[in-house]
Amino acid sequence: MCGLFGSIGFAPDEARIDIVAHRGPDGRGWRVFQSAAGPVALGHRRLAIIDVSDAGLQPMGDASGRYQMVFNGEIYNYIELREEMRAKGEVFVSESDSEVLLRAYMLWGEAMLDRLRGMFAFIIWDDRDKRLFAARDRYGIKPLYLVQNPKGIALASEIKQLHGLPGLSGRMNIARVHDFLASGISEHTSETMFEGITQVRGGECITIETAGGTPLQAVIRRWYPATAGDLKLSEAEAAERFRDLLSESVRLHLRSDVPVGSCLSGGLDSSAIVCLMSNLLGSVEGGARVNTVSACYEEKSVDEKPFMDAVVAHAHTEPHFIFPKAEDVFQRASDITWHQDEPFGSTSIFAQWCVFEEARRAGIKVMLDGQGADEQLAGYHGGFSYYMSGLARRWQFGQLLRTMIERNRYHGTPIIEQLRLFAVPMIPRGLAGLMRRKHRQLTQHDWLGTDLIREKGNPGTAFQLASDLLGLPTVTDIRSLCMTLTYGSNLAMLLHFEDRNSMAHSIEARVPFLDHPLVEFSLALGNDHKIVGGDTKRVLRRGMTGILPEIVKERRDKLGFATPEQIWFRGPLRGLVTDGIEATLARYPGLMNADGVRALASDMLEGRRPLDFTLWRIVNLGMWGDRFKVTF
Repeated sequence: MCGLFGSIGFAPDEARIDIVAHRGPDGRGWRVFQSAAGPVALGHRRLAIIDVSDAGLQPMGDASGRYQMVFNGEIYNYIELREEMRAKGEVFVSESDSEVLLRAYMLWGEAMLDRLRGMFAFIIWDDRDKRLFAARDRYGIKPLYLVQNPKGIALASEIKQLHGLPGLSGRMNIARVHDFLASGISEHTSETMFEGITQVRGGECITIETAGGTPLQAVIRRWYPATAGDLKLSEAEAAERFRDLLSESVRLHLRSDVPVGSCLSGGLDSSAIVCLMSNLLGSVEGGARVNTVSACYEEKSVDEKPFMDAVVAHAHTEPHFIFPKAEDVFQRASDITWHQDEPFGSTSIFAQWCVFEEARRAGIKVMLDGQGADEQLAGYHGGFSYYMSGLARRWQFGQLLRTMIERNRYHGTPIIEQLRLFAVPMIPRGLAGLMRRKHRQLTQHDWLGTDLIREKGNPGTAFQLASDLLGLPTVTDIRSLCMTLTYGSNLAMLLHFEDRNSMAHSIEARVPFLDHPLVEFSLALGNDHKIVGGDTKRVLRRGMTGILPEIVKERRDKLGFATPEQIWFRGPLRGLVTDGIEATLARYPGLMNADGVRALASDMLEGRRPLDFTLWRIVNLGMWGDRFKVTF
């Protein structure tokens, strides 16, 4: 895990790589080459994980000096690839996966991307042909940002490395800011919230030719298509195959020359990873114990410590517990925002920050985490509406009734509420009216109804835009929902948070659920083996039988690294929240309807409507604007 920078045409500036020293405290490299389009700079900050010797320093070149590479990530199948290339006569001088990546490109060219199993963003400069090639992994686990304008082209691991380059305005991208404020979604397009700074999306690569006098241009293509196969398996077959694929992924993700641990929230996903790690390391039989780090709270509504304790006892881990405090949220928020580069959607990001902070204190340099399972397996409770609508369309009313009863029993969702959400159009008008009257109508505040938003904001929904840009099917069922969440919207955003929070503490975060054979299998299950009755992620639950403790395998609530935001905001943080809202309104007058924002905040803080993440988004937007001096 590292930080990288590359530029063509812009004046070489080593500060662009030093600003992300937190991504790589173990080594620094900088080289400048010449081309007809101007100077070509490559910079690297190293976090040494595989082969921690100086043989892994970058920029890394081949013996002839033709190729030079900077790389961020891990190639988990590097051992197998190295043996394959050795059989073809290749000779290696290090034990690093970086050298394997460089030689794979030299041997197979761009076609080597399909052979890679891992997370990566890299830049390779061909000094003979004066060509730059860069690529990002299938799901965008590792970041890669881009600026291209008449002044030059630059690529970087973090937006802050590109901020302030010649030709950039320093203004916010109002359409993407609108998406963030309205829905909490970001990372769903190639655009960022900074005007003029884009990202190379997961599964994309770039070629830049600098010879021949052609205009300097980054040609982007998708090397990994957003698709899903079609598998029809019994529940037992699906569970067995899922378990095998996840176990193999965890085995590969344990490859490291430095200490490895895991985040543990007490939920299904992180618990499954911890238990598989323990089995593979032989912890139960006295082998190496897995270090786990967890965030806990005194507020029982969000505290998952009983589930964490069950996993710790079952997997014989070495636990580390931290207790995030309300008073630290605003004290840390500006620094977290600087590391995140863009506004973030809730204080759960603060909780995740605290987990990685504790991991660093414990000396753990690599942390496995459970990101990606919810997206490919329909783990969010919002998926129930698609599942239940599908049952109704297929006239499976027995299964539909069972689902409603189990949701009521498992999650406390009233039957009348379930009917209202998806079945009102299908029932008699009189009964539908009664159901509507029983549901409390909330006052609607047109807090985003400004001329500026109407002129420059996204006229549709961020979620639909995410599907449309990748040519994905409109979300109508579990299959299409999982495809959009995985390729287009939620996953990219969560990976952004994970990367920045871990790298802020010089820790490599690994996500075994995003090993591509596993993802492709999960998506190919379509509508099957995900939501079944009141269960989410059914194939994971069945696959982890005998591996997870029963109390965790059978839990149906969903929290993750949540914080008691409602208690905090209506209690000790209330004044800071209202002050933060006013600061944002003052910094960006006319962006939002100030009266509507204040009325919405009052309703939420006074308990007249549920308190959601909207207030934090408004507050954090102002913090971001202040930290990066963003205009609009």
